[in-house]
Amino acid sequence: MSHSTYLPEKMGSATVSPTGAFEAGSFHEFTVTYTAGYFGIDDTGSLKIVHRFASDMGRPQFTEPEAPNYTTVEASNGAILHVEYDMKRNIRPWDKTVYIKVVRGFLREGDEIVVRFGDKRQGSPGMRVQTFCEDTFEFRVLVDAIATYNYVELPTQPTISIIPGPPAIYKAILPTLRRVGDSFRLCMKGEDRWGNPSDLCEDTFTLRANMKIDGLPAAVKFEVGGFGQIIEGLSVKSEGDLSIELLDEKDAVVVVSNPCRLTAVNAPGADLLPYWGDLHGQSEETIGTNSARDFYDFARDKAFLDACVHQGNDFQITNEFWQWLNELSAEFNVDDKFIVFPGWEWSGNTGLGGDRNILHMKEGRQIHRSSHALVDDLSDTDTDCNSANDLFEALKDEDCVVFAHIGGRYADITIAHDDRLERAVEVHSAWGTFEWLVNDAFEQGYRVGIVSNSDGHKGRPGASHPGSTKFGAYGGLTCTLAPSFTRAGLMEGLRKRHHYGTTGNRVVLDTRAVFDTPAERFSDDPRLDSGLGDVDSEQVSEAMMGDILRTNDAEVTFKIDVLGNAPIERIDIRNGLETVEVFRPYEDADLGRRIRLLWEGSEYRGRGRETVWDGHAELDGNSFEALTPINRYNLDKRFDQTAPGRIDWAALTTGGFGGFDAVLADPDAGTLSIDTALVKERVAVKDIGRDELVFANGGIDRRIRLFRLPDDNPHRAVTVERRIPLADDKDNALYARITFEDGHLAWSSPIYIFK
Repeated sequence: MSHSTYLPEKMGSATVSPTGAFEAGSFHEFTVTYTAGYFGIDDTGSLKIVHRFASDMGRPQFTEPEAPNYTTVEASNGAILHVEYDMKRNIRPWDKTVYIKVVRGFLREGDEIVVRFGDKRQGSPGMRVQTFCEDTFEFRVLVDAIATYNYVELPTQPTISIIPGPPAIYKAILPTLRRVGDSFRLCMKGEDRWGNPSDLCEDTFTLRANMKIDGLPAAVKFEVGGFGQIIEGLSVKSEGDLSIELLDEKDAVVVVSNPCRLTAVNAPGADLLPYWGDLHGQSEETIGTNSARDFYDFARDKAFLDACVHQGNDFQITNEFWQWLNELSAEFNVDDKFIVFPGWEWSGNTGLGGDRNILHMKEGRQIHRSSHALVDDLSDTDTDCNSANDLFEALKDEDCVVFAHIGGRYADITIAHDDRLERAVEVHSAWGTFEWLVNDAFEQGYRVGIVSNSDGHKGRPGASHPGSTKFGAYGGLTCTLAPSFTRAGLMEGLRKRHHYGTTGNRVVLDTRAVFDTPAERFSDDPRLDSGLGDVDSEQVSEAMMGDILRTNDAEVTFKIDVLGNAPIERIDIRNGLETVEVFRPYEDADLGRRIRLLWEGSEYRGRGRETVWDGHAELDGNSFEALTPINRYNLDKRFDQTAPGRIDWAALTTGGFGGFDAVLADPDAGTLSIDTALVKERVAVKDIGRDELVFANGGIDRRIRLFRLPDDNPHRAVTVERRIPLADDKDNALYARITFEDGHLAWSSPIYIFK
């Protein structure tokens, strides 16, 4: 939606200095000079310099000249100015606003307002540039020249370019499962310290695999200007769990790939292959960054995804942009290469159902907006669906799937849900972790799968580092188990709930239910059967994640098989709302000097869910020999060992968790004091064991957890089998949540068993 369009050519001009390209997350001083136009700016008129919602540029501050992000504003004619910074003082997506009001005096044509972002004249290191890349980062200027609070955008806006820094880490990505003899590829890239793929890599690495790979070269060379390396046409002739290491010139391991399981062609489950997707993100045409074309380019060529879906907020999608999204999805969708569904996010108010995501099987379908709040063309408001129930009614004959989402708004599936359409709930995104959403589904008796995506706004689908603003977590991924690498194949996997979600890591995960006597497995939820044969069934002795079955057995064997490239800290085995067991792959005798302290949870379900955990921990009678942060994505926030026995930190959570591992000088001596605004505790070190100590403080799982780990946990692959008693009077929703030591999580979609 535009502002006033009255005579923009007479409203002045603006420039920025310096111009050019600047490294993401670096510090600089930028001078934005506004020169008044024909009208000048009248007494009480004002100026706005705005940035996108997604930008995490340092927050301008006006009171500490030696601190980062110090900003000054001056009028060349001496007019008195009032200056404020507000995170939401303009029409989205240009929410973030430096507001400059002329409170005494006025400006004539040619007078200037000079704004120094990161003014270094009194010792400030400068303004911290946003942490992600953008070809045209704007200091967008709007003018209220006539003091009506009706703003005009300048016709030409000052811009800079934000580019990646040098590589801080490397990543190597394999497919998760392939059949023996199948061709596959190895994808590699370097990322800077803020998670941007770097084109400044100039390293040569030796490649070392734990299995013989046909077609694997001895080494790979990165050159400046390229964003990654892909080795195609690899194959393995034997079964096993493959990993590939990149070694530097000193034979030190730089990175280990995610694992790839090679299985026999006729092995159980080999008819379904896993495909990784980020099914939810946005571009600059709505509230994200960079173009929709850039969005798909990144997903395919820099995140190395198998599937991706653009999901812009519907109330920002014009008819022209919807047409363009359909053209892009048709262009980028290529069978056996990269799968794209045309899609959109229904962004209704929470009280009307909250956020939903729609994936269409084909292009050319009608978008049913929750509103036209930011779409000027009102000619098609009759197609709007203002409530989620209206949405489900409109989509009832569509070839599509829906999943419920938590963003700024949250999906309230207790007031709106459709079993035929809404096949999954999203338990994780860059907004945080929201397991309470799947619990809502269990309480209502719904049979849904679990997905994780990014809802990324920073132009990095599939590799969505949260940066340093409201996004508190790394973006998730969904692994769909599909019969073919096509739209139809992935849609079948989504409809059958044959998928699992992670917090961004790529792991092998398989869950199975094994029955004592044959069970009846349904082709779809039998509650949907219209009596016309829509749902059929067959007798089976085993089922996979997402299946729905009926049995007379009193109990079932639940099998969990997981393989990651980080040690497994715990597996929560669940039956719906009940945690049946917390399995840890190590025993008390394996514990050592390493303790783990975690903070987690959220204030409540809505937008203001951030929980601040700033604080410190201190040892009395002991000391820290080593400290390793967990899920510390915001490098602006401190994590400092300020004394041998003290650690200070600044942190927040939005539903997920962060924290640190500490190696103690003595495994049992002294006491540990924890001091945050929400939790203050004092614990004897000898009392920290394998079972966690939990210190809760309201909210949604708002708490600190403390427990002990082995000094070295070798368990990256775990197989667990448990006998699970089956309840007679409700669904038994058997699923697993796996917690890895590196801070990542994975969730299997439930197997639904009823008597």
